[in-house]
Amino acid sequence: MQKNLQSHLALLGTNLFFAINLTAVKYLISNGYVKAFGLNFIRISVTAALLWLIFLFKPTKTRIDRKDFARFVLCSITGIVINQLLFIKGLSFTYPIHASLLMLITPILITLIASWILKEKINSYKIIGLVFGISGAAVLILSRVQAANAKEVMLGDILIIINAISYTFYFILVKPLMKAYNPITVIRMIFTIGVFIAFPFCWSEFLQTPWHLYGGIQWTMLGLIVIGGTFLAYLFNVYGIKNLGASVAGSYIYSQPVFAAIIAVLFLGDVLELYKIIAAVFIFSGVYLANKNIVND
Repeated sequence: MQKNLQSHLALLGTNLFFAINLTAVKYLISNGYVKAFGLNFIRISVTAALLWLIFLFKPTKTRIDRKDFARFVLCSITGIVINQLLFIKGLSFTYPIHASLLMLITPILITLIASWILKEKINSYKIIGLVFGISGAAVLILSRVQAANAKEVMLGDILIIINAISYTFYFILVKPLMKAYNPITVIRMIFTIGVFIAFPFCWSEFLQTPWHLYGGIQWTMLGLIVIGGTFLAYLFNVYGIKNLGASVAGSYIYSQPVFAAIIAVLFLGDVLELYKIIAAVFIFSGVYLANKNIVND
């Protein structure tokens, strides 16, 4: 019972960290304390270093079969490089609430793409769920609030969706690795490979980071992003999946937009307009229907 409670708290903490991450990222980038790709390099490289630090204290099997190396590289490209770069870049343009809601289409995409790759039957619930999810995303993308930066918001939303698609392929590609190796070993190798792949895209912006402007608030925000929203979030998620299963862990994603909305409204002055609520209803319904299991279709 104690272990189950810890696992549920870990998953709740994961999504709380992700929600805090949205506001912290928006704060640092919007105020010129870091650029999107520079921040990504900090996230990826520090997380990789911390994962290797864990290895020093608690060594685990790290020998990788040659046949799996290409899959590790693909997982790093889809789950770390494309996913992280486009997410932060998209978030720099759009609103935290938009980003958190659009990321909810990931379970829908996972269900549909897995059905396509694994040749599983796509029932009517999944089709309706897809329509609802797309409708919710369209409401967010096509909204014309705050016209002064409407084009940037649209671009940001599109980048978030591409990021979700990339993460979907990562989620499918990484499953066999998670079964064959220790999950923390998998994450450590994926982040390590990601450092080298992201380096040429991120190094220039990383060098432009105005460290001399950093004070207590800025370092705290950066710590929340790197330690909380990346390192601990990945570890907590792995712990929750290991003890409770992927389906239970996946259900906790519903809590993320709630946390994100509260935090964004309180600290960034974001507004919970009617169109965001309508979009949320569409997307939540789409996720529910796309993952609904039925015996007869």
